[in-house]
Amino acid sequence: MKSSRRDYPEVNAGSMADIAFLLLIFFLVTAVIPKDKGINRKLPPPCPPNVDCTDGPVSMRNILEVNVNGNNDLLVENEIISIEELKGIIKVFLNNNGDGSCDYCVGLQAKDLSANPKTAVVSLANNKMTSYEFYIKVQDEITKAYYELRSDYATKVLNTSSNKLTEEELLEVKKAYPFILSETEVKN
Repeated sequence: MKSSRRDYPEVNAGSMADIAFLLLIFFLVTAVIPKDKGINRKLPPPCPPNVDCTDGPVSMRNILEVNVNGNNDLLVENEIISIEELKGIIKVFLNNNGDGSCDYCVGLQAKDLSANPKTAVVSLANNKMTSYEFYIKVQDEITKAYYELRSDYATKVLNTSSNKLTEEELLEVKKAYPFILSETEVKN
């Protein structure tokens, strides 16, 4: 009697696992892993319990307000500026020498800018809708301003290149221009 079912030839799938494994290795080896961008910051040590670690109130004169809205508009002291202008504004603010106590500062000694780089605070606030790329650009410009002022200090005061500093000189440079950045809560 004839079978209603036909006998079909089978496909040998023994080498399919080998091919899949080779393709997996190929894609793992040739794939490009994007380099993540991040922010290199060292957080201050935690405050011990039952100790008041605040330095007291900060004068409004010593705070430079930098705001980024949801449209990636940059506002410094409530005026819209371009990202290219930010570094220069921060350098002028930090290097002002408003109280005359900074012998290495070459600022304008304006009454509405910081009193001293050791008391100057850059306050950064951004919106929840701010893009991460723009936020990183703003952080980079703030960091560049501090690094350029520190480099100038190393060149003019210490008479050395900023990339050839000893450990003690590096601490002195950081003490002359401490990186004080206050990031406020994210606004809606």
